[in-house]
Amino acid sequence: MLVIPAIDLCGGKCVRLYQGDYSRLTEYSADPVEVGAGWARRGARMLHVVDLDGARLGRPVNLDAVGGIARRVGIPVQLGGGLRTEADVDAAFAAGVARVLLGTAACENPKLVAAMVERFGADRVIVSIDCRDGIAATRGWLASSETTGADLAAAMMDAGVREFVYTDVSRDGTLSGLDVEAIEAMLDTGARVIAAGGVGSLDDLWRIAPLAARRSAAGGCLAGVIIGRALYTGAVDLGEALTIAEGRARRNEQAYHSMSRH
Repeated sequence: MLVIPAIDLCGGKCVRLYQGDYSRLTEYSADPVEVGAGWARRGARMLHVVDLDGARLGRPVNLDAVGGIARRVGIPVQLGGGLRTEADVDAAFAAGVARVLLGTAACENPKLVAAMVERFGADRVIVSIDCRDGIAATRGWLASSETTGADLAAAMMDAGVREFVYTDVSRDGTLSGLDVEAIEAMLDTGARVIAAGGVGSLDDLWRIAPLAARRSAAGGCLAGVIIGRALYTGAVDLGEALTIAEGRARRNEQAYHSMSRH
């Protein structure tokens, strides 16, 4: 299971939102390239970059910063946010990213997703399913579709998509923990899933680690977890998270149960 640090870009800076609310923005660094290099030095094997301005405006905005990150870090970078046309996807790949994430396009223009999968391959075109109360959100989480996350995943798999980033919008940036039941429901569709939204402690990784060790009856598997605010606040140490995700740590159950009672 990959542990993937998140870098959210707004105005060229590294920020985090609370539940996707642009009015509740915390700036962490004016140098996102150095932030990305720092996560790579600490052992990250992939970065998750979101162009928040792009998501809101419907077109890529921060590609200069994205390109700087991609050139510097030496590990794959996946990019989402505002990629809604073939030209947008071309521009993202030209900036140096390894994978693109299509979210709004998956709901509003599924033919584009199918065409991009056919052109670039299912290992480079990922669909981002961002749900609020089980319904897929669109346009930078400022609008809502009429499609459930599970139904969207099924439709996208028919279009050739094999991997998804699943985010619980209501938990994103809150440090309140992942929605494990929702993640399991996504795995039951047969999808390969990267979970996001709400990681607040190492305990959240312990909770989902068993999902990474098995496949669902439909063949779905947990490929990774994206962590944002918890890394920036220090609530989660990347090295310790990697140790858990890669199966190199054993849980102290006695200490865990003691902690859980408080």
